[in-house]
Amino acid sequence: MLVFLLSDVVWSDVVWAQKKVHTVFFEGTDHELDIYKIYGKMPGKTLLLIGGIQGDEPGGFLSADHYADISLAKGNLIVVPRANFKSIVLRRRKVNDDMNRKFGYDRKNNYETKIVEILKELINESDCLLNLHDGSGFYSDKWEGRDRNPNRYGQSIISDCEVYIDPETEDVVELGVMARWVADEINKNIKNPLNYFHFNDHKTTEKNSLHKEQRKSATYYALYTCGIPAFGIETSKSLSLELKVRHHNLAINAFMEKFDIIPETPGLNLDKPMLDYLVISINNSLPIVVKNQETLHINSGDNIMISHVEANYKRGLSADVIDYGSIRDMRKEIRITGPTRIVARKDFFPCGSVYIVPGKRRRIMAKGISVSKKPTLTPYIHSFKAKINGKKIIYKNNDCAKLIKGDTFELVDVIGGPGDPSDMIVNFKGFVGDTGNNTGEDRGYAINTAKDLWKNYSLDKKGLKYKVIVTYNNQNAGELFIDLEEPVLK
Repeated sequence: MLVFLLSDVVWSDVVWAQKKVHTVFFEGTDHELDIYKIYGKMPGKTLLLIGGIQGDEPGGFLSADHYADISLAKGNLIVVPRANFKSIVLRRRKVNDDMNRKFGYDRKNNYETKIVEILKELINESDCLLNLHDGSGFYSDKWEGRDRNPNRYGQSIISDCEVYIDPETEDVVELGVMARWVADEINKNIKNPLNYFHFNDHKTTEKNSLHKEQRKSATYYALYTCGIPAFGIETSKSLSLELKVRHHNLAINAFMEKFDIIPETPGLNLDKPMLDYLVISINNSLPIVVKNQETLHINSGDNIMISHVEANYKRGLSADVIDYGSIRDMRKEIRITGPTRIVARKDFFPCGSVYIVPGKRRRIMAKGISVSKKPTLTPYIHSFKAKINGKKIIYKNNDCAKLIKGDTFELVDVIGGPGDPSDMIVNFKGFVGDTGNNTGEDRGYAINTAKDLWKNYSLDKKGLKYKVIVTYNNQNAGELFIDLEEPVLK
């Protein structure tokens, strides 16, 4: 665990308690956890913001990110922008378990369990919890259509009950009153009435509740174990990313006003993430700067270590050495024996690449960026990196991979051609890795060819012939054919 004291403020003869403390848990792992505590110049209530507990909901974690650098005149914030960084990079709701269903009794001992234990400690330090999510459709307390009804979550403020009475102190927490006031404050800044926020009482403890699974959630733990008001803020996945972030900001600001936490509202930055350079050392030598789209020539068997990612964002950055490390390879010593690339990401957004070519000489050579300006060149790629049952294999463009039905097949990466492979979409036609958010990008999934493929999308309609298509700038950049044979007992 690393702890950084970021600032103290001294005015006149009075020492004000404004501090910013940045704590890092599980440093160097794929699930590294950053926590930011901001203490106001005057004491007050503490509001906890948790974003990214489910990695396919960017509105929440991008909004929380804006509050990590805030300065406060009064009150305190605890900001966890990316509770589940690994699921964010993979753009999945969960990795092992749904992290937001692990706040009840849990026998498992995985990384999600360890993070939840830390989040529980933070909840105990707070006066209110906001769990930031993006939800499906639009919530309505009556049926208005398939995407606007009581079973949808979007554009709602969720609590586990209308009124909570502490069994020990008999203190009354008017959750419904609080949420409706906040919704009214948000709606003053929303032009389209169809996008208004509404209070969504899950009635979690009731026998006929539609949301019994929420008894394992962070808000339920905060309310019924710690006795503090807790809300799920759900923007609609149907809205643009900018609107989702803005609406989350409006909700956070309203709750801060409710708890008399006086902020300096952060600016909104949604520029496209762009890598500037990586800082890399070879065999523990002095680090060197390798810019985006440059090629680093090393000797085969050299060890590299990435110590820094420089981009137009400060947080949420990671570097992944394709087919060598894990999804987060910062500050790890990795032995390179073949050509690969390092993809830099801002959360799940690829933002640039550095290429590594082992050979007899070590030098840095700029990649021929000029060829990327010739969109008439096809194909853009010359080969596919793949794994069959964990064994690495390379296929040329337009090759046919012959597999036995039941083999595990993984698309690792594509190689060559103008343009950054991070900007390409590698789509296995007939496979969907994330049914809740099908982007068409299928790299990194271990595909069970007997269970995970959709027969209707096979080329022969028999479930034996499939195709992988690579697209770049909406043009076909490469293809790989997949032939499956029925298993035969030998």
